[in-house]
Amino acid sequence: MKTHIFKTSLLYSSPKVAPGGPEISREIEILENASLYKLAEAIVDAYNFDFDHCFGFFSEVSEGRYFDSERKYELFTDLEKEGVEPTGAGSVKKTKIKEVWQKVGDKMMFLFDYGDDWQFVVELVGFGEKDAKREYPRVLKKIGKAPKQY
Repeated sequence: MKTHIFKTSLLYSSPKVAPGGPEISREIEILENASLYKLAEAIVDAYNFDFDHCFGFFSEVSEGRYFDSERKYELFTDLEKEGVEPTGAGSVKKTKIKEVWQKVGDKMMFLFDYGDDWQFVVELVGFGEKDAKREYPRVLKKIGKAPKQY
């Protein structure tokens, strides 16, 4: 089975991150058949945030334009049975990583916590092969100190 290797970069428009500051990113390896929900959990964990807010993935990576995305996947879609208003986005629990990122260089915006607006660019930087001796997802590289979530 293949793995996907992502570089996740925290954007400086996010709260508590000073514009022009040093790069803050994490490289994460995850199985290709994992859900977007599992990837979101891995990203949030890599920055030592609590996984306690709604989130979405958006094909438009320009700051402030992500809601105009042609392709989007949101947790809200998975919560419709609980009375959450539908957004027209795809499911993060049913959609697999390999369905969204297919070639190196593919990018999506990951928005975590619609109130605090944490924005990450998630770029596919490579592929790997599953190693039975390793647990996935896993962080391969950390650059910069993550800000405090709260």
